Amino acid sequence: MLRTLAASLVLAAALTVHASEPGKPRVAAPRVVTVTQGLAQPWGLAFLPDGRLLVSERPGRLRVIDADGKLDPTPVAGLPRIDAHNQGGLLDVVLHPEFAKNRWVYFSYVQKDAAGYGTEVARGRLAGGPGEWRLQDVQTIFRMAPKSPSGLHFGSRLVFDRAGLLYVTLGDRGEMSRAQRPGDHAGKILRLTDEGQPAPGNPRLADAGTRAEVYSLGHRNVQGAALHPVTGVLWASEHGPQGGDELNVIKPGVNYGWPVITYGVNYGIGTKIGEGTAKEGLAQPVKHWTPSPALAGMAFYTGDKFPQWKGDLFIGALRGQSLLRVRLDGERVVEDEFILAGQLPRVRDVRMGPDGYLYLLTGTPDGAVLRLEPAR
Repeated sequence: MLRTLAASLVLAAALTVHASEPGKPRVAAPRVVTVTQGLAQPWGLAFLPDGRLLVSERPGRLRVIDADGKLDPTPVAGLPRIDAHNQGGLLDVVLHPEFAKNRWVYFSYVQKDAAGYGTEVARGRLAGGPGEWRLQDVQTIFRMAPKSPSGLHFGSRLVFDRAGLLYVTLGDRGEMSRAQRPGDHAGKILRLTDEGQPAPGNPRLADAGTRAEVYSLGHRNVQGAALHPVTGVLWASEHGPQGGDELNVIKPGVNYGWPVITYGVNYGIGTKIGEGTAKEGLAQPVKHWTPSPALAGMAFYTGDKFPQWKGDLFIGALRGQSLLRVRLDGERVVEDEFILAGQLPRVRDVRMGPDGYLYLLTGTPDGAVLRLEPAR
């Protein structure tokens, strides 16, 4: 434990930390409150209108937590077969924008077929009650193609935009060249209708054979995504290799460069990947971090409990075992700091709660839902 804490503090010190803006004192370190414990590698979190929480567990279970933090011992029934394999399993979970009317819950997961493993997206209507929660009318609306034997880099975050269109982030599956192949889903961000069709208005990419659902390409492994609260544009955090974790603004038809350009290097040996850090026609990140904090889920803070953080972006750090706060001026980072360094387990997801607090998922075998509250 002491070794882990020391390593976390060293990593946090090595990462870029900027001073607060002049005239704006730092917010005191928030109080970390445990809402629920005993979750197995939780991955995604959604807030139901009645105050309950839905949490996905990577081994393949969807769980319900009541408003008082009590975990229902019986998982939600009715999910399709989920094949937990290495980094894959049950991944993200989100509600349809009109959930109160239609009860649709969307989730991403890994399933194996004859070709191997790949990310899929399904939806089902939440029904039942404590001890008897279930999904009805379950439909698979997307299947990654092609699948492969690899157990790496499945993605996958799900985000609905203001028009009710669904973004799906997909990793390169550990087969880096796939991120640049136009007819391959790997290493892409997709934009779909709520029924799984290519969204109207998707970019027409120049490469012949590019799939109609592709919104952007050249991604390694996006594990954080959120809409900007003012512009409504998608932002994403992306795992680099050894170094070069990225924050990107996702724009239609843009190629984000992986693996042609990156600020990271090959694991262990430190050799260059691709052609360097920049190339004409390939997008630069808004910000990159080395060493890699292993950026994961993220959320913009829009509540009133921490007024000095209004509009800031918060990103979980898996390896950094901390929470990254980023202050923006438009699409420019003006301040970033790692808070609670060495005081958190691996932070898999960050969500803005309807009560104005920030919620964290700790992605460990004995995972938890944590709530950040102002220091007393």
